[in-house]
Amino acid sequence: MKLIVGLGNPGKEYENTRHNIGFIFIDYFAKKNKVNIDKEKFNGLYAQTTINNEKVILLKPLSFMNLSGEVVRKYVDYFKISIDDILIINDDLDMDFGKVRLRPDGSSGGHNGLKNISLNLNTEKFKRLKFGISNNKLIDTKDYVLGKFSKDEKEVINNAKEKISNLLSDYLILDFDKLMCKYN
Repeated sequence: MKLIVGLGNPGKEYENTRHNIGFIFIDYFAKKNKVNIDKEKFNGLYAQTTINNEKVILLKPLSFMNLSGEVVRKYVDYFKISIDDILIINDDLDMDFGKVRLRPDGSSGGHNGLKNISLNLNTEKFKRLKFGISNNKLIDTKDYVLGKFSKDEKEVINNAKEKISNLLSDYLILDFDKLMCKYN
């Protein structure tokens, strides 16, 4: 069983913010696959389904970003999911806006959600799908990541949704090294 986690913050005030890119892409993937992420357990919204003959849980932690790892840990323990079968979708300040990168593991790069996941899983060896949100050094980082998308940024995200959805579908059937070759 695979676990795909979209990182974000709960609540209407955080919709369409840079830090919620994980929620945006996992919601689109679920909708495209006619799946409702509407069950609640362990402070997370989730759906358990089968896509491309692979059992998968789609998860949106309802804790705030900095506590995402606590939610992920509970799902990993309860559903007995291997660390090798986890994919985290997160924003990345250090990448150009709209750039997509897959990583098999790595440091948090200062991302508080990834830091907390690493802390709670006691490893940095989980897969990541990173979406670049750039970094405006003229705005405080917290204000920037919690800021709303511009019209141009929304267009980039809307154009990326199908690519990300296809990538997630391929993740369920391809070896991760092949997936990185195809999408990086």
